[in-house]
Amino acid sequence: MTMTIDSPRSKAPAKKNTNWEKWGWIYMRVSGVLLVVLVFGHLFSNLMIGDGVHAIDFGFVAGKLSNPFWQIWDTLLLWLALIHGANGMRTIVNDYVSRPGVAKAFKVALFLSASLLILLGTLVIYTLDPCPAGADPSLVASFCATR
Repeated sequence: MTMTIDSPRSKAPAKKNTNWEKWGWIYMRVSGVLLVVLVFGHLFSNLMIGDGVHAIDFGFVAGKLSNPFWQIWDTLLLWLALIHGANGMRTIVNDYVSRPGVAKAFKVALFLSASLLILLGTLVIYTLDPCPAGADPSLVASFCATR
């Protein structure tokens, strides 16, 4: 029996499609490295500088989130961690869920939950007002000026 193999260049070039799995793989590696830096920076600033874990309260968090540097830092941490985690869960669904309808439902649920958490987390980071007007002075953070 004779078998012939066509030359790889004998056919017309196929239409180039975006390889989403490749880009997902690259994203996981890049975001993983960035997350290590962001997480350890977050832990160092919260636990090693100042009074450590005993200083963490509403005033500490509100004070950090009033600084644009920490807003951007926490936003990057939030977005990268949630997208990284959702992409990892999507990979697990691809590997272990064999029924297409169930896999699609899980992926939609992952997308919706990650999107909602990103939206709510970002809103908290940028709209937190630790000194609301008209609040009882004994209930607001110590750095708030009495209004």
